[in-house]
Amino acid sequence: MIRRRRLRLSRLLPGNVTRFGGPGWTAGTLVALNAAGTVRSLIHMLAPDSGAQSIASMDTHVKGGDNIVALLGQWGGAQLLEAGVIWIVLCRYRGLVPLMLGVVTAEQLLRVGIGMAKPLVTVRTPPGALSWALLPVAAAALAMSLTGGDELAAGQPGPVADAR
Repeated sequence: MIRRRRLRLSRLLPGNVTRFGGPGWTAGTLVALNAAGTVRSLIHMLAPDSGAQSIASMDTHVKGGDNIVALLGQWGGAQLLEAGVIWIVLCRYRGLVPLMLGVVTAEQLLRVGIGMAKPLVTVRTPPGALSWALLPVAAAALAMSLTGGDELAAGQPGPVADAR
């Protein structure tokens, strides 16, 4: 028998922020997404061209090119702040994993939407275009973190208990 699972929005802001009751793979997905986000933010902050031309193939030798580099560098600072909060959640406040997956999903959704409304002109597809692929991954992890989990470990009836 297939059981429908309901979204448990209470997992977004749980009473116990130190315990995560969702499937472990969803936290692992957040680790992978955040590792990529941390690297991306450091490149934006530390690369001489903020990765604009060397990675994203944006022409920075145009009028205002230095502004492109500066904006990407500043954006990297904001990304690093978000990544730092996510690392703290993963290390200390794992109960907030669903909330952070919600933030990452919303960020990817905004990147896709804004990218469609204001497309970048580049020589080749920039790595930021991966948002199309990351959005469904983040959304699936978010949905499962809100529906799936360790019901048996939490003392709630599960498939084995229902079969009796």
